[in-house]
Amino acid sequence: IPVFSILIYGCKKDWLEAKPNTSLVVPETVKDYQALLDNNDIFNTNEPSLGLIAGDQFNLTSSTWQSVSLQTFKYAFIWADDTYNGEEGNSGWQRSYSKILYANIVLEGIRKLADRSATTEALNNVKGSALFFRAYEFYNLSQLFCKTYNPSTAGSDLGLPLRLSPDINIPSVRSSLQQTYDQIILDLEAAGDLLPVSPVISTRPSKQAAKALLARIYLSMERYPEALELADEALGISNELTDFRNLNSGSSLPFPNVQAGNKEVIFYAQMQGNSMFRSPRLIVDSGLYAMYDSNDLRKAIFFSGSGSTKNFKGYYTGSTNHFAGLAVDEMYLIRAECSARAGNINAAMQDLNFLLQSRYDSSFVPLTAATPEDALALVLKERKKELLFRGIRWSDLRRLNKDDRFKETLHRAINNENYFLLPGDPRYTFLIPPEIIRLGDLEQNPR
Repeated sequence: IPVFSILIYGCKKDWLEAKPNTSLVVPETVKDYQALLDNNDIFNTNEPSLGLIAGDQFNLTSSTWQSVSLQTFKYAFIWADDTYNGEEGNSGWQRSYSKILYANIVLEGIRKLADRSATTEALNNVKGSALFFRAYEFYNLSQLFCKTYNPSTAGSDLGLPLRLSPDINIPSVRSSLQQTYDQIILDLEAAGDLLPVSPVISTRPSKQAAKALLARIYLSMERYPEALELADEALGISNELTDFRNLNSGSSLPFPNVQAGNKEVIFYAQMQGNSMFRSPRLIVDSGLYAMYDSNDLRKAIFFSGSGSTKNFKGYYTGSTNHFAGLAVDEMYLIRAECSARAGNINAAMQDLNFLLQSRYDSSFVPLTAATPEDALALVLKERKKELLFRGIRWSDLRRLNKDDRFKETLHRAINNENYFLLPGDPRYTFLIPPEIIRLGDLEQNPR
């Protein structure tokens, strides 16, 4: 089996500043392409973190903020109109499009490959995995660089450049937002038909992962019946939760790492790192911390620190890298929310209480709701408390800000200056990196 030498290097003339050099070694078999997809450093790391930085889960002191060296992250924290401040390469755009490029290389390669030794199962896994990875990156980018999905305007709202070929000579054009979501869903439905039900290892996509990601996507589109159906199908494959009573709350890293295996993880990915995320720099929002009851085991398992300054330690990666993948707990919360929105109080509360009984000590009393609205409010509260520091909250803020019952105004204070992000603000859509706009002659997001 040849060793791959598909290299990424800077190239200011192409569409994403990353051009592959395939002249050294060309994959010759399906097994070779599987080896490329199993490169975790490419496909399972460096998911965009701008949404976490700009969200409402943590704060920084003025001195910490002042010391942040990466301008893009520093100014995203205060929702600046231009977060880049002349800096290039740290928005997550380039890394995600590099992954999309690799996925397209695989899809194009296996289409042309005449590998008589490959089984149908192996070929399907490679194709399905590449489609999944492409969809995953398109979706993550859409939550940062496109407007919140609205079915009445999605046909005219700006979407992403849908790169579906490895040919870098094809000009980039921004699709509509509807076309972007349609392509993501098309890729995932095709992937789900090809992938195995469960993965060999959690860094590989699976049928369950495709369903789980579709459930997340339909939730962000407010297509709640479809989100419920897909979450239900994902849970039908595996639905086991970790009993937090069996975790060591005194540990600095209470969850198992990817090698040991976290049974709740459906698909493993981790976020782009940054020094501002590290304890004790990252200070958990005091209002968020106050939401946890004294008998809620997450209070000691998710957080550390003394006094009013709390740090986060509940990484589902089992390391100090933030989890950016898919997990069983999220599926229970999606199914519960969609049940509440459909008026099915019993189903919503059954799922919510099943989740919470694994998060509380033995004194837990199941929650009750008198109306669908009460059930929905309880589910959304627990969603905020459960899915911490995974990059999910930003998408939730964008979606829920359209509803007067749940919209929030975000506030931060740095160097005696107050900064606010109002519901529906154009800054919920980040600017595309200026160098990408310039090189690709793309239309920029409004300010």
